Amino acid sequence: MKKNWWKESVVYQIYPRSFKDSNGDGIGDIPGIIEKLDYLKELGVNVLWISPMLESPQDDNGYDISDYRRIYNEYGTMEDYEKLLEEAHKRGIKILMDLVVNHTSDEHNWFIESRKSKDNPYRDYYIWRNPVNGKEPNNWGSAFGGPAWEYDPKTEMYYLHLFSRKQPDLNWENEKVRQEVYDMMNFWCEKGIDGFRMDVISMISKDQSYPDGEMNGGLYGDFGPYCVHGPRIHEFLQEMNREVLSRYDVMTVGETSGVTIEEAQKYAGEDRNELNMVFQFEHVDGQGSEHGKWTTEKYDFREFKKVMIKWQEELAGKAWNSLFLGNHDQPRSVSRFGNDNPAYRETSAKMLATCLHMMQGTPYVYQGEELGMTNAYFTELKDYRDIESIQYFHEYTEAGIYTPEYMMKCLMLRGRDNARTPMQWEDSHQAGFTEGTPWIRVNSNYKEINAKQQLSDPDSIFHYYQKLIRLRKEKPVIVYGAFEALYRDHEQIFAYTRTLEGEKLLTVCNFSEHVAEMEIPEEFQKNAKCLITNLGREDFGEKVTLKPYEAFVLYRNQEDEK
Repeated sequence: MKKNWWKESVVYQIYPRSFKDSNGDGIGDIPGIIEKLDYLKELGVNVLWISPMLESPQDDNGYDISDYRRIYNEYGTMEDYEKLLEEAHKRGIKILMDLVVNHTSDEHNWFIESRKSKDNPYRDYYIWRNPVNGKEPNNWGSAFGGPAWEYDPKTEMYYLHLFSRKQPDLNWENEKVRQEVYDMMNFWCEKGIDGFRMDVISMISKDQSYPDGEMNGGLYGDFGPYCVHGPRIHEFLQEMNREVLSRYDVMTVGETSGVTIEEAQKYAGEDRNELNMVFQFEHVDGQGSEHGKWTTEKYDFREFKKVMIKWQEELAGKAWNSLFLGNHDQPRSVSRFGNDNPAYRETSAKMLATCLHMMQGTPYVYQGEELGMTNAYFTELKDYRDIESIQYFHEYTEAGIYTPEYMMKCLMLRGRDNARTPMQWEDSHQAGFTEGTPWIRVNSNYKEINAKQQLSDPDSIFHYYQKLIRLRKEKPVIVYGAFEALYRDHEQIFAYTRTLEGEKLLTVCNFSEHVAEMEIPEEFQKNAKCLITNLGREDFGEKVTLKPYEAFVLYRNQEDEK
């Protein structure tokens, strides 16, 4: 297998609005990130993916960009960004920029021009269609609720927005649009960034016939079959690779919701000249309800395990995995896949990290995950800030799909704001995030869960993550070893081996709050040493009884045994 620096990296995602505020305005900023680079270096991560920091009206917290070459003023200046690059690079940390090019803000100059007239030079930068029978061109619904088309009275046409109506979709069929995007990417690569995380990149190519979508019991038709992995997607990405990516030593990861194994191999195959890896969401999106992610049902562990194993096995040797359980669009991983009850929070957070970081692929740590930060569980709608949560609350309650009480429970468990509350730095005022009033409420458990306390505790979740990350740098088997699943049908245990030449690992995780029993494979019964364990276990015989959420990793090196 080909070796690459991005395969050997551990990525940390920063949501800048909530990371660290340096000037007391209640919003995280670039000087705040610079202030915490030593913390990130101590953790051991070597790549930062920072959610968008470009000029934006902040309708969708920066995923609605109005100028691709300017830093959003509340985050700082271009000089601040250049200093961030310089200071990160000094510490051996690389920076990934969030590339948002499926859509812009409706306040971007291209769109301001585009809507002026039908013959404006920028008209075809976006997707405009005439009304059909006096209504929307088709029945598609937007990902944030409501229709995916917005009527513009000036030219009496509709424009497409797969997300908010303030996020009109770019027309990638237009060669000028593509060239604008590549020029902008080259601009940032020349500044010295180290790669791109590409927002909803699988949606840039649309079926040009724009047919109605299946209703699937919802209020609107599903645009997925016509906009996700569209007809020219791989052509566009190969062109992007030729024009930009192949010219620099950069890392790329594409957000590709709904991607199959076969498609992932096209996006990220070693010989495809497209991307290094993709985010697939089957393990986090595959268990919703008929109303998408809005449910109070707990996840199905066996289904989760089946999906994780499938991606390990079927991408092996063909494309590279990205490993994550949480990000800015997901609930907190310990609240969702572990157990955030104080009795089990630390143990289960360490167990989840063990399971993920010992797999093949590049691991992603979402800010606060290394502290075991939990869902915020806000009980009142006024505390929510996320456009998706607020729109769906009104849409579903007004349509009688859910009662307000049930929809509130859905938001508490699945809303994106759970991951967006301020980073919990210490147990002082506003968790040390800001001197002012934060843009969104701080999670009320910051006195128990914060970085200052964990840095001083050698048994903390932070130090456990630090050890996992260090092991990855020390043991090539963790990065490049072959994966083999054990106990596939077990209802509590996730166990697997990794093998590389003479090295072999066994990872065992109990995903339940009950004890679980298993036999240790014979080859690990003797001469194996424990690399890491979350409950201090020292006895590894033929059989083990695992405590709730227990995890351990055994290691053998045949060379050492000779």
